[in-house]
Amino acid sequence: MASSTDPEPKITGFAKYYNSSTTQGRANVALTTIGGLAALGLYLYFKPKKSKQVSEK
Repeated sequence: MASSTDPEPKITGFAKYYNSSTTQGRANVALTTIGGLAALGLYLYFKPKKSKQVSEK
């Protein structure tokens, strides 16, 4: 455990980069969210459109 004199707890692993304890961790979460939404938007915008099939009589 972290001692009481440490200003920040010792964080390791995934939580070191994505946490709500530090300013940098909150910024990483926000940037990841914005990047994910931008990637989803670009995918939906640029994906191939389905063509309508015309049935012949």
